[in-house]
Parts: sequence; C-alpha cells; structure tokens
Amino acid sequence: MVETNRRAENRYGNRPTMKDVAARAGVGLKTVSRVVNGESGVTADTERRVQEAIEALGFRRNDSARVLRKGRTSSIGLVLEDLADPFYGPLSRAVEEVARAHGALLINGSSAEDPDREQELALALCARRVDGLVIIPAGDDHRYLEPELRAGVATVFVDRPAGGIDADVVLSDNYGGSYTGTAHLIAHGHRRIGFIGDQVGIHTAAERLRGYQAAMEDAGLPVHESWVSSGDTHPERVRKAAESMLTGSEPVTALFAGNNRVTVTAVRVLAGPGHHAALVGFDDFELADLLSPAVTVVAQDSAQIGRTAAERLFRRLGGTPLEAERIELPVRLIARGSGELPPAG
Repeated sequence: MVETNRRAENRYGNRPTMKDVAARAGVGLKTVSRVVNGESGVTADTERRVQEAIEALGFRRNDSARVLRKGRTSSIGLVLEDLADPFYGPLSRAVEEVARAHGALLINGSSAEDPDREQELALALCARRVDGLVIIPAGDDHRYLEPELRAGVATVFVDRPAGGIDADVVLSDNYGGSYTGTAHLIAHGHRRIGFIGDQVGIHTAAERLRGYQAAMEDAGLPVHESWVSSGDTHPERVRKAAESMLTGSEPVTALFAGNNRVTVTAVRVLAGPGHHAALVGFDDFELADLLSPAVTVVAQDSAQIGRTAAERLFRRLGGTPLEAERIELPVRLIARGSGELPPAG
C-alpha cells in the first residue's frame, strides 16, 4: 500500500528526479546522467540497474534543462489553416515524418483562416522555443516574425507566400493547374464555363482564378460576370452560386471548382434533378473516383509539399546557407469522366 501511494504521489505532481533514480539504483548522480543521455563509461550491470530504477519510478528526462544547455528544443511548429481539411492530413503527416527522421517533435495548430490567430499561434510556438516553423499563412503581413527570424528561428511558408518578409515558400502550380483544367473543358467542346472559387484575397484562390481567365482568353472565349463567383467555401454559398450559373439566362455547360470543398458541393448540386454539366475540380478528394461519373480533378501532392517544406527547414536548421526561394511543384490532371462530358444538347 505504501508503494502504491508513493506512485500515486509521483504521478500527480511530484515527478521522480535523477536523484531518486540514483538512490534506488545505488549509484551516483553522474552515472544516472550518463545512462539517461546515452553516454559511455557505464558498465552493463550498472546500466541495467539504472534502467530498472527508471522503469520502476516512471522517471522521464527533463528536456527543459537540455534546452538551456544546448539552446535547441528539437521541436518544430506547424501552423495549418484547418486541421479538418483533408488536404492538410497528408501534408502534416509528411512534415511529421521528416521531423521524426531528424529526431524532432512536431507541434501543430490551426489558424482557422484568421490572420490574428495565425500570428498568436506562431508567436506562442516561438515562445516555447521551437527551432523552426512551417506556416500555411492566413494573413498577408508577416513582419511580426522578423525578431524571431533574427533570433534564428528557421521558417518556411507553404501553399501561399509570406507577406512583407523574404522567406522560403513551397507551393503548387495553382495558375498552371487551373489553366490546364479549364483548357481541358474547352477541348471537350465547352464554351460557357463557370468558375467557383475561394476568397480572392487568398493567394491560391487568386492564382486559380487567373489561370481560368487566361485559358478562356487564350481560347477567344468571353467570361461573363455571372459565370464567376468567389467567396467563402460554405456549402450554401457555393450551392447558390452553382445553381445560378446552371439556370441563368446564359447557363454554363461546365464548372471549374477552385478547391475540394467547392467541388464536393458542386457534385451534390449536379446530382440534383435538371442539372447537367461537366465538372473539373482543383484538388483531389476521397471517393472522387467512385462517384458516377467519377470526378476529373487537378491533383496536387500535398504530402510532397509538406515533405519539401520540412526538408528545406531542416537544411536551414543544419546550417546550410540558403537564399529565400520560391519552390513551385507541378500538378496533374486526372481525367475520370465528369470533365469529359460534352455540352448538353
């Protein structure tokens, strides 16, 4: 009973120390330190006794002290837009895998597309002395990070460039992908093509709109004001925009959806009665290949984006001198059926 009470006491506030381990194992404090930090100079029998004491007491190394000695935390921060967005799952996992390969811990959080929350989260991570940051920016002014950059916090931006500072950015070819997707619809006979995208203040949304407009212009096709809708990706807003384009005085025969959330709502609209239109979406999404027709998409490799950004970050943390660079990764069109439907009639 006494042993149980002591364990409970340790568990709820009084953590065992290296002194406790040393007393239980019958060795000096320096010996415990060597075992805990993987240093040489300890016999196999002594190491076994120390490890048994560590296990019995539930001792965990205090990394805060190591941070004070070495000035590094072996941790990085990841600031995402929305943890629930399926695009960010593979990206986050890839960053975590690279961090783990470098012996670092990943701490992440969501800005919810709020610039103030992004700044608050990024600075909170810096206050916890992360060695570097990977940021999907919500805002367009990142001068708040200048003191952290001067202090040596390596930072790489993802999906959208930083504003007001020179920093690495890793993103997809948003303009080229949107151009290719729109040109694909044109090649299948469509002349009235609608575009539904995210808010134009977001870099990716603006680039995808620009790609759509360029493809239409290069094909000599007009773009009527009623064929373009930019705004939040809430399903009700997207549904109204799609239905307006499909039933207006000059109804479109095809839709280009600016991201996966828009595409999912467009699929639901087109599944309703009286609607027939081709569809191409930017971003792949789960089960897109199982729908009828399967959804044609412009796919970006979010895992590769995350991996490239994290590798860039750890090159900087390793001391490699690098100029700020914009790294643009290719996208690919996956033709599955919905983007190959001919114009009705």
